[in-house]
Amino acid sequence: MRENPVGAINNNSAEVADLVAQIEESNRKVSRTVELGKRGFVISVLVFVLIIGQLLPWVGGHVGWEVLVGRGGPVPQLFAATSTVIGILASALALATRRWALAWVCAVGGWFSCVDGVLSIWSQQSSHANGAAGGGPGIGMIIAWLAIIVLAVQWMRTAWSRD
Repeated sequence: MRENPVGAINNNSAEVADLVAQIEESNRKVSRTVELGKRGFVISVLVFVLIIGQLLPWVGGHVGWEVLVGRGGPVPQLFAATSTVIGILASALALATRRWALAWVCAVGGWFSCVDGVLSIWSQQSSHANGAAGGGPGIGMIIAWLAIIVLAVQWMRTAWSRD
């Protein structure tokens, strides 16, 4: 029967401890990320649709980015801000980093933006009553609202997909 020298045992213990540390670090990294798969492509397309929606009419003759900077009323401006910050910026950041926490921010923020979109469309449909700008929602606002709904669903499914 062969016996291992004491130095060989200590060397193996150090290698095993190093391997265990590497495995634990990998587990921590994986637990903070989400796997997007095909959903990542769908989210990317929806972000692009939101960008296109910003270039189309929202309120009267004002396009989405003009509403974002203050033209067209406060309720559509809030929707423009939330759809831009959550739908475009946070989604792009979440796609790039694949962080689970950012997926939740996009999911919850997306649903908040959906409610803002409903209020924005409603405010444009009832604007004749209070003299506010707009004679109905523009095509860009409707496209942005539909895109943010689908985007919120995709982010919610992604956030819940973590084991």
